Amino acid sequence: MGRTLLTTTALGATALAYAAGIERRLWALRQATVPVLAPGSSPLRVLHISDLHMMPGQVSKQRWVAALDELEPDLVVNTGDNLAHKQAVPAVIRALGPLLNRPGAFVFGSNDYYAPRPKNPARYLLPSAKTKRIHGIPLPWRDLRAAMVEHGWLDLTHARHSFTVGGVDVFAAGLDDPHLKRDRFDEISGPVPDAGLRLGVTHSPEPRVLDPFAAEGYDLVLAGHTHGGQLRIPGYGALVTNCDLDRSRARGVSRWGSHTWLNVSAGLGTSPYAPVRFACRPEASLLTLVPRPVDAGQRRSGAQRGTRLGVDGNVR
Repeated sequence: MGRTLLTTTALGATALAYAAGIERRLWALRQATVPVLAPGSSPLRVLHISDLHMMPGQVSKQRWVAALDELEPDLVVNTGDNLAHKQAVPAVIRALGPLLNRPGAFVFGSNDYYAPRPKNPARYLLPSAKTKRIHGIPLPWRDLRAAMVEHGWLDLTHARHSFTVGGVDVFAAGLDDPHLKRDRFDEISGPVPDAGLRLGVTHSPEPRVLDPFAAEGYDLVLAGHTHGGQLRIPGYGALVTNCDLDRSRARGVSRWGSHTWLNVSAGLGTSPYAPVRFACRPEASLLTLVPRPVDAGQRRSGAQRGTRLGVDGNVR
């Protein structure tokens, strides 16, 4: 009995040391090809960045994110939770660096508005964690927004924009953070114009916002927030998603309804008070968008939820 307990304790300590000291810095690029463009469109490369949770001293993360510019994406989409410290805005701008010179769009998450606070990490595994909010001090999100907008990135917070990138006409709309219940879909609801890509953007992938995006005929929705579960069990997957999304969609690409596709980024950071990742490397996503099959063009709407498909590509 004593030997078993000692072995279990040692394994637990080893796993914790790996999760806290190694894996949370093993930056990865998840790649997928997603058939969402209008027939006849040229392929479009979209870099999806989320959940940086940046601290001022996280230099390796800043360098890795800045180097993503070498991928030469046509469009960069940031789905929020960039900050984890009141002095982290310069670090985020350094991380995004050359990417800010490319076409981009963003929405914010709870950890752009409020700093994290110390709390029992076990709460993350409890259902009550989805309903009880504990806010820290306000963060300088307005400074971050000003820097992004100054570089030409579009603030999609309760906004609709049409633009062209990579030869593809894009219509995009986004929401404020559903995790904080700031989402007001009625402000972006309405006829969605014809475009090569109809893009929805949200921080938290709550089904209550994914359903109307699908019902209005959006081709692709990008979200973050879940951290991919942050703690995953091989063969089982994410333990929780920290929202009402089912565990099978905690990260990667899946279908939502008969027409809409969803990409949930596992993100690149963690709360400074829960700095661990296990079987869930921090990641950015490079999505190569290609034309959908011609017959799929007849299915522009329908909120019936689909199933997860094996299109996640690879992580390196």
